[in-house]
Amino acid sequence: MLHDILTFVIDTVTGLLAGFLLLRFWMQVQRVRPPMGLAQAIFQLTDWIVHPIRRVVPGFRGYDWASLIAVFLAAFLSMAIDYWLLARFPIVAIAVLALFRVLQWILYGFMALLVLEAIFSWVNPHAPFAPFVRALNEPVLFPLRKILPPLGGLDFSPMVALILLQVINRVLVALQNELLPNLMFFN
Repeated sequence: MLHDILTFVIDTVTGLLAGFLLLRFWMQVQRVRPPMGLAQAIFQLTDWIVHPIRRVVPGFRGYDWASLIAVFLAAFLSMAIDYWLLARFPIVAIAVLALFRVLQWILYGFMALLVLEAIFSWVNPHAPFAPFVRALNEPVLFPLRKILPPLGGLDFSPMVALILLQVINRVLVALQNELLPNLMFFN
């Protein structure tokens, strides 16, 4: 019971931190400026880990790689507490599990952004955050909109994107489950 509570708290805290770090990175990649209050919150919540990493790993080609490294460190810490300390998993297995967790967090982030865009389109398409969310989703939806144009005025690309992201997530989980027994013997 105590292990379950500890795992839940660690996974929640690291997941939220990773979400903000991934949003920080993706906003920079897309060159999207969030509303000022959101930007301040994101930077205040993540600067403590990004700035020290940035001293060691500077940006490259205009990207803030320190944010992605911080996401991996959060995943690694989470996996280390979940598996290594409690079940004595090898460090290589923990690193691979952390990589899978980062990939899943990325998929979950895109799913959340797509759901937010759908909610904005139904409730208030002119909300202050709507253009920001729309700009973050554009790289995911643009290729789908080329293949599947709106039908009868309805845009099905967000639904198709959510289905594809779910499929990718299931493939990742299957791959992780297949690789994990082989990683248990690394030391």
